[in-house]
Amino acid sequence: MSKSKYYYDKESLSYKKISASRKERFLSALSFILTSFFFGTITLLIIINTPAINTPTELSQSRELKNYEIQIGLLNKKLEQLEMVLDNIEERDNNIYRVLFEVNPIDEDIRKAGFGGVNRYNQLEGFENSDIIIETTKKLEILTKQLVIQSKSLDEIEKLVKDKQEMLAAIPSIQPIRNDDMTRIASGFGMRTDPFDKSRKMHQGLDFSAPRNTPIYAASNGTITRADSRSSGYGKHIRINHGYGYQTIYAHLDSYNVKRGQRVKKGDVIGYVGNTGRSKGFHLHYEVLKDGKRVNPVNYFYGNLTADEFDEILKIASQENQSLD
Repeated sequence: MSKSKYYYDKESLSYKKISASRKERFLSALSFILTSFFFGTITLLIIINTPAINTPTELSQSRELKNYEIQIGLLNKKLEQLEMVLDNIEERDNNIYRVLFEVNPIDEDIRKAGFGGVNRYNQLEGFENSDIIIETTKKLEILTKQLVIQSKSLDEIEKLVKDKQEMLAAIPSIQPIRNDDMTRIASGFGMRTDPFDKSRKMHQGLDFSAPRNTPIYAASNGTITRADSRSSGYGKHIRINHGYGYQTIYAHLDSYNVKRGQRVKKGDVIGYVGNTGRSKGFHLHYEVLKDGKRVNPVNYFYGNLTADEFDEILKIASQENQSLD
């Protein structure tokens, strides 16, 4: 029940009840409502814009932003780990692989080059944590570029490995007659006494003394270019082109086990010891050519000899004596 209001009438010396009109009551109620609405709105705006108080939507967005920050932080750590791994691979690439295959290293400016020109990241500006996002994007793009360069480099290294394997297979690395089959190394590479006129002449190969029909083995993979007796002094002989500038000659044979144009592998039997051509006794005259120049064959006998056997052959082959051809 609303309280009644009174006023004191001096003339009648008594209290009289105050009676408000409908208009006054309406204006009073309207004034109260408008005042309440105004102060309520002001209070709501203050609350909304107070940092300490967030709406549920703002709280959800804040949690998402924090989660993104954590994810970006983890991504940056992973990128740093990848950079360390890539740096290690690049170090090996430049200082081991390319040195081994005698190839120039990739210039550091090419490996580490960034992206110049116009601002590539303007679409990432204007956001909260834009600096972190832009920096992470830069790292990711540079790392991607470095990986592409390194991938191409490894493709090149892989090709070099294949070429190197073929080159190693082409080197005449085994003795053409087994130690168990031969009698002795009769003469080595260098100045020797000619068996026919007794003068000192350059002996261009090694003479392996062995019984007739002793097997002769291909010193490495290659193609037979000649198997005939149409070369002065060599008698029946075989020539093999091994590639990469390497050739071998096997002279004074009794018979052939191959023909011209045939592909052979290291260790294949290609012929048999004889005494044909300009020769003094059954033996194999063996020559190695590199880029058309005759070289000492004994330097290539590392494929089927022990260190002691190689030292012994080196000592015997270095002795000056009379050759057999």
